[in-house]
Amino acid sequence: MTDVVLQDPRPLLAVLVSFVAAFLIVASHRSPNVREGWTLVASLAKFGIVASMLPAVLDGRTFEWSAGAFLPGVGAPIEFALRADALGMLFAFLASGLWIITSFYSIGYMRGLDEPNQTRYFAAFAVSLAATMGIAFAGNLVTIFVFYELLSIATYPLVAHDETAEARSAGRKYLAYTMFGGGVLVLAGTALVYLLAGSVDFTAGGIAELANADPGLAMLAFFLLAIGFGVKAGIMPLHQWLPEAMVAPTPVSGLLHAVAVVKSGAFGVSRVVLDVFGPELVFDLSLPLGFTAGLVLSTIGAITLTAASLIALRKDHLKRRLAYSTISQLSYIILGLGLFGWYGLVGALLHIPAHAFMKLTLFFCAGNIHVSTHTDYISQMAGIGKRMPLTMGAFTVASLGMAGIPLLAGFVSKYYMLIGGVRMGMNFTPVAYYLAGALLLSGVLNVAYFWPVIYTAFFEAEDAHDAKPLVDFPLGGESRSIVAATDGGRAGDDADDGSDEADEEHDDAEPAGDVDDIVADAGGPAPEDADEPSSAPDGVDDSEVPDADLDDLPTDEDGVVRPDFAATERDFSEPAERVDTGDYAVDQRPSDADVPFGPGRGDASPADADVADVDDADRVNDEGRGPDDPHGDHDDEPHGGHDADTHDDGHHGGPPPGGWEHIAGLDALRGRESTWFTLGPILAAMTLAVLLGVIPYETGFLELIELIVDARLPEGVVRP
Repeated sequence: MTDVVLQDPRPLLAVLVSFVAAFLIVASHRSPNVREGWTLVASLAKFGIVASMLPAVLDGRTFEWSAGAFLPGVGAPIEFALRADALGMLFAFLASGLWIITSFYSIGYMRGLDEPNQTRYFAAFAVSLAATMGIAFAGNLVTIFVFYELLSIATYPLVAHDETAEARSAGRKYLAYTMFGGGVLVLAGTALVYLLAGSVDFTAGGIAELANADPGLAMLAFFLLAIGFGVKAGIMPLHQWLPEAMVAPTPVSGLLHAVAVVKSGAFGVSRVVLDVFGPELVFDLSLPLGFTAGLVLSTIGAITLTAASLIALRKDHLKRRLAYSTISQLSYIILGLGLFGWYGLVGALLHIPAHAFMKLTLFFCAGNIHVSTHTDYISQMAGIGKRMPLTMGAFTVASLGMAGIPLLAGFVSKYYMLIGGVRMGMNFTPVAYYLAGALLLSGVLNVAYFWPVIYTAFFEAEDAHDAKPLVDFPLGGESRSIVAATDGGRAGDDADDGSDEADEEHDDAEPAGDVDDIVADAGGPAPEDADEPSSAPDGVDDSEVPDADLDDLPTDEDGVVRPDFAATERDFSEPAERVDTGDYAVDQRPSDADVPFGPGRGDASPADADVADVDDADRVNDEGRGPDDPHGDHDDEPHGGHDADTHDDGHHGGPPPGGWEHIAGLDALRGRESTWFTLGPILAAMTLAVLLGVIPYETGFLELIELIVDARLPEGVVRP
């Protein structure tokens, strides 16, 4: 089917509306309500412009705007052109619609934490959406490259929003990977395609001249472009920027790192496969051992989705677990694009909106948990389902969808890709069977890393917490309370009767010189003769730590205390003896895997301490977090919204003294769980994930995707 091209400025207007909004947002910096009003107006206007083109695009029309040609005389003239075709509309319709939801969520999140630099945040967000629209409507490789680089620049202030050393480091890494890494590869691939074909315009089914070009150079151009765009999609081993970027505020993690930024990478790979080389040429470009360019692309996706799922199993910080889940889920799209056939391509493109709805819900839930309870670690969430029933309920639904449970969005897209892999294995190459097996394995791993979160939230109590083996703790878990007691300690640290006699027996049972026992009981009560609570950074009472000059501790020739690594008496099945001198890096930031000093377990205070000492314990707890913590949601930053007196539980991370408050469903609907500025977008995104799973065709996405695939496959492969 030949598209009817209409000269229309609406693709340009969809891009410009966000640029105009950014200037208005900056001009209104003294009035937060007006500033955020411009954000909402711009998001509605952008979605209205994009939606107005959808009926005509479904009828086979294409909207085009061009700024004119440049580089004349070298092959075909290259234009700076914007074109709203079916594939571009898929991405633009998704991103513009979700910007409305995220705008409301951003207001609740940023105000709930009293974040600084909110004007810069909303302005950068608007420019980022403008760049996203440019990527969606780009008419050729040069135009998409310009907006691809602009998106990296516009999102840098969002990644580095907190202005901490960790945030700036994450921002630099983000630019290094996506702008100076992926962008350079895209530019090189674009130049090579222009030299081979004399054109860089996107053409449904691929640029015809590339089929007659040198196969080796065509293969090189394909992988330069695919890997260049794949950097933003988080393919391994070029994925490390994505977990680091979780230092950004959660709305950024949600939309930009689950929809706009990472999806721009997956969308770029889609353009390369479908509109630059074409599915048929990608399948025909042969490599040794019977592999084709498409199979290599799918294999990279299969390896990435499996490895990222395995890494996600070990992440205790919720947002970082979701980050590796994003890397895994995006690889479904890459894998599906390499499957030659109707089912595989439909499944790959359908996973773009499916993943967007589900992952946006998950990130929004993580942010709402942080705003309402300042809890970021899965190991601190025992029983949190009764405190946040709607949030954790939405998290459960989205998690099931990510795992591919029927009647949810993830099932439909994965079903299409699975059938596509099987049919490709039957008709073309048996290698595709292994790709189908990777899809099934990834579904199992999805259950493995999402189930501990759901189980911890709904099926565990704060006073009988069992740390999951799949969280960052030794295999077998740990039966220990994580709820803070009113005396500043933890509810399970004292003897059951809580009596002084029990404390005396507990202290008498500990040899004073046994360092392991002191460390293991760092969360317990202090001796009765302690005059003051300990202020040691790792939560160990100063009176219980032996002096470094004592003869019974191992020292070197300079008199410095060192661990005893003698192999004669040590049982190597146990960890090495830990001597706390305060000089080692682990003394300042112990590992999550070191259970007594892990998150929520380093805030020891004496049994007779005042309740006010809980603040010191919280400070110790923050200092005792593991290596995943530097990219948390800025718990320890001096922003107004991060202080204990600014949220209802009056603590930082984990259950408050006495356990979570129980909020019934009706009370949650009345706004007791959290503000509706955050809860409303969560439920809206979850609803979209359900609708796409139940009625995918009626939502418009599946109809649009079928139109895209039908126009880009050879006649004999259009439909089964």
